[in-house]
Amino acid sequence: MSNTPASKQKALHYHQQAPAGKLGIHLTKPLQSLEDFSLAYSPWVAEPCRAIAKDRQKVFDYTAKGNLVAVISNGTAVLGLGNIGPEAAKPVMEGKAILFKKLAGIDAFDIELDATDPEAVIQIVKALAPTFGGINLEDIKAPECFQIEQALKAQLSMPIMHDDQHGTAIVSGAALLNALEVANKDIEHIQLVVNGAGAGAIACAQLYLSLGVKKENIVMCDSKGVIRKDRTDINAYKTAFGTDRPIYTLAEALKGADVFLGLSAAHVVSPTHLESMAAYPIVFALANPDPEISYDLAMATRNDLMMATGRSDYPNQVNNVLGFPYIFRGALDVRATEINEAMKLAAVKAIATLAKEPVPTTIKAAYGNKSLAFGKDYLLPKPMDQRLITTVSTAVAKAAIESGVARIPIEDWEGYHAALQQRTS
Repeated sequence: MSNTPASKQKALHYHQQAPAGKLGIHLTKPLQSLEDFSLAYSPWVAEPCRAIAKDRQKVFDYTAKGNLVAVISNGTAVLGLGNIGPEAAKPVMEGKAILFKKLAGIDAFDIELDATDPEAVIQIVKALAPTFGGINLEDIKAPECFQIEQALKAQLSMPIMHDDQHGTAIVSGAALLNALEVANKDIEHIQLVVNGAGAGAIACAQLYLSLGVKKENIVMCDSKGVIRKDRTDINAYKTAFGTDRPIYTLAEALKGADVFLGLSAAHVVSPTHLESMAAYPIVFALANPDPEISYDLAMATRNDLMMATGRSDYPNQVNNVLGFPYIFRGALDVRATEINEAMKLAAVKAIATLAKEPVPTTIKAAYGNKSLAFGKDYLLPKPMDQRLITTVSTAVAKAAIESGVARIPIEDWEGYHAALQQRTS
């Protein structure tokens, strides 16, 4: 949709029409008769309460906890908008909640916190945790987001993920694997330049290491230039990716690079930068709404280039919606105690593999492209691909079981597939 006064007004009307906002609550049990009332509340509600008091795990049997995710933000790093505060962040968090429901059948409450101190956020979320089966942290600025997520994962036995970090890393990781395959490049030998050193960029770099990128082959830049080991103005998370090479600028870093990952600002990459990169360069310009270099300009600069952006109006959109609903679906279905590295890598490989499968005609029709097929312009599945729920959720659930963090097993995988398909029907 173009950024015009008309489209802005349409967006405001969409959110304002009664009832205001994008989600509500619906009943899952009948509440018509006097008996219904007595079962749902007083006096018979005491029975599930007593059962849970004897065995806390029974809360999953008698309440909605097992299919309920908290979408939690303090509004300090809202994508494309910055530190706009909790109230202004609420439309984004409501949007996240409805995607959970629509795509994976997960109920979600958005919770906006008027708290910026990491310890306060940790304590609030920890206190809220008994209500939920999982916690999706969202739009919390770095480096506080690292501290918050790490503390909550250490203190709570439930699926927890800061999607700005890991969702971006997982989806872009899948795109990277496929782009390297198309370019016939070995992940262990590529030179990778990361521009931006916030939560998403650091999480991407960390996950790429797990995929096989060599740490010595990564150069990370922030707004002041290359992250170097001798810089004293950076935090520990940036320092971990410091280099001692004699390079100081983005332009110097890009010379001979195989891959550029941008999670920074618009228009910081020029055609000259691209021309200095290695043959068959891979450019992930993920700044939103305007990428580090425009798609049209990049493609006009080099015909051997593969490109992804965060935008839906160009090929290869790196969209977190390919990951988070299905990662949480798989984690919740086995009551995982965490979302661990094995589960993230399983999601990466599942998304990458799905992109190589023949594209259903319904997806081709929806996107008006009859030629959709794996290659430089189709590195990732489309968000409307309903196979994502069975492919990614199953991979995540299996990884949770195999890595020992699942509380309940799944033995009938065919039945599980059928149940997943029913979640979105």
